[in-house]
Amino acid sequence: MSTYAIQQHFPRASKLAYGCMGLGGSWENNELASTDKYQAQSIIETALTNGINFFDHADIYTLGKAERVFGQVLIEQPTLRDQMIIQSKCGIRFDDESGPGRYDFSSKWIEESVDGILSRLNIETLDILQLHRPDPLMNIEEVAPSFEKLQASGKVKHFGASNMNHHQIAYLQSAIKTPIVANQIEISLKQLGWLEHGVLAGNPNGEHGNFTPGTLEYCQLNNIQIQAWGSLAQGLFSGRDNSSEAHHIQATSTLVNKLAEQYQSNPDAIVLAWLMRHPANIQPVIGTTNIERIKRCVAALEVNLSREDWYKLYVSARGNALP
Repeated sequence: MSTYAIQQHFPRASKLAYGCMGLGGSWENNELASTDKYQAQSIIETALTNGINFFDHADIYTLGKAERVFGQVLIEQPTLRDQMIIQSKCGIRFDDESGPGRYDFSSKWIEESVDGILSRLNIETLDILQLHRPDPLMNIEEVAPSFEKLQASGKVKHFGASNMNHHQIAYLQSAIKTPIVANQIEISLKQLGWLEHGVLAGNPNGEHGNFTPGTLEYCQLNNIQIQAWGSLAQGLFSGRDNSSEAHHIQATSTLVNKLAEQYQSNPDAIVLAWLMRHPANIQPVIGTTNIERIKRCVAALEVNLSREDWYKLYVSARGNALP
C-alpha cells in the first residue's frame, strides 16, 4: 500500500490524527468552563497550523463535552469546518437505570447517537462514524439499514470500526454496501501485540496474545486505514517518569532519546515515526493537550527510521531477542 488508505476517501487527510478525548475538562457532569473553550480553540488552531486536519472524537469523551466544546469553536469559526476531517464513535453506553455499562449497536442507538454527535459538534455531516467496541449482540441485518439510512440522509459519509479484529470487520462488511474505511486499535511501542502475533507465528510464546493474527494484513488488503490510539504510550518512552518500570522499558526510553539526537528530532517524534515506518501506513492518533508536544509530534513526518533502528526499538521494547 503506497499511500495511506484514508487518503483514498479524503486526499488531503493528514497522516497524524488529533484525538479529542482530552477536551472538555473532567469526566463529570458539569458545565463547560471558559478555560475549556480556550484550550480547545488553541489546540484546534495549533493542529491545523501544523498540518493536522484529522480530528477523532467519540460520543462518550468527557461525557459528550469534548464534542460540545469542539462545536462551540466551530460556531464562532465556521470556516474551520472546511479544513477538517471529523470522525466520531458510538456504541458504548455507561451504567444507568436500564443496565450496566454495555455496548449497543442497535439501529435505534446508532441513529440517536449520530444525531447527538452532529448536534454537539454543530455540523451537518460526519465524515466517518466508527462503531466503538465490538457488541456481542450486533445484528448485521439491523446495522446495515441504519448505515444506509445515515449515508443516504447525508448525516454520515463513511463508516469504520474501532477495537475490532478482522473477523468482526469482515462479518460487518458482508452486510453493508459501503466500504469500511478505518479500524482504530491500540498500537504503540509499548502495546506490541499487533506485531507479536505475526513474529511468533507457530511459536508457543504467542498463544496468549490478545491481538487476532491477520488483522493488519486484512486491513491492508482491503484498504482499511489502521489508526493507532495510545500511540504515544502515555509518554512512557518520551519524558514520563519511568524509574519504577522494568529495565527494558527504561532502556528503550534511553534508546528513544539517543535516536532523537541521531535523527535531529525529539523523543515523541521517534515513538511515532517507529509506528509510521511500518508498511501498513499506520495513522497515529495523538491525544496530548500540550501545545508544544503537538508540535513535537508533527516532526515525526520528517523522520524515516532505518530498518536497523526500527528493529533496535522493537527488540528493546519487547525485552527479549527475537526467536
